[in-house]
Amino acid sequence: MKRGKNYLEGAKLIDRTKLYAPLEALDLVCKASKAKFDETVECHIKLGVDSRHADQQVRGAVILPNGTGKKVRVLVFAKGEQADAATAAGAEYVGAEELVTKIQSENWFDFDVVVATPNMMGVVGRLGKVLGPRGLMPTPKAGTVTMDVAKAIEEIKSGKIEYKLDKTNIIHCPIGKVSFGAEKLNENFMALANAVIKAKPAAAKGQYIRSLAVASTMGPSAKVNSAKIAD
Repeated sequence: MKRGKNYLEGAKLIDRTKLYAPLEALDLVCKASKAKFDETVECHIKLGVDSRHADQQVRGAVILPNGTGKKVRVLVFAKGEQADAATAAGAEYVGAEELVTKIQSENWFDFDVVVATPNMMGVVGRLGKVLGPRGLMPTPKAGTVTMDVAKAIEEIKSGKIEYKLDKTNIIHCPIGKVSFGAEKLNENFMALANAVIKAKPAAAKGQYIRSLAVASTMGPSAKVNSAKIAD
């Protein structure tokens, strides 16, 4: 793949053969960021599990102490008191069957997270084929299926993110913006990494964390020494 001038310039700062301590890796990623916008910094964690097996799934949610730096648009499926609570808590969109129709007929996806009360999951289930592939289907494990919609919205707005394996057994998650600086990014990184470690399935055998890397949207990646996570 042909890389641009800015990428190549930033890549000179990072030794691709070296494993860095998390803080050092994030400092290098920030220094290597040459884009004219505030890039998102992402963490990529390859795990020694097989996502094809139900007992080796790794999925959950964690609140990043410094947030993601992104405005999150929340859609809530609820009725009655829960709908009122969702509106009061700052959800961008609140409704029921009419939202299902809007999504199906207009291919409307102007939202980032979906929250639903348990009694609305029968309705939300109609959208499984379109929400599922986009990672938007609410689940109890991620705290997005709940009667306490106000709390869920508050957590999401304050930096709660969901993590889960893709088909290649890698977790990809945003951990903030380059403008946060290495210290705040490191706090977010540690929160995510420790959550993933705690979520290790009992069926996982051998080395759990196979590789760790951090990178900005347009920049080069730095490999992280997983042994340094607990430091």
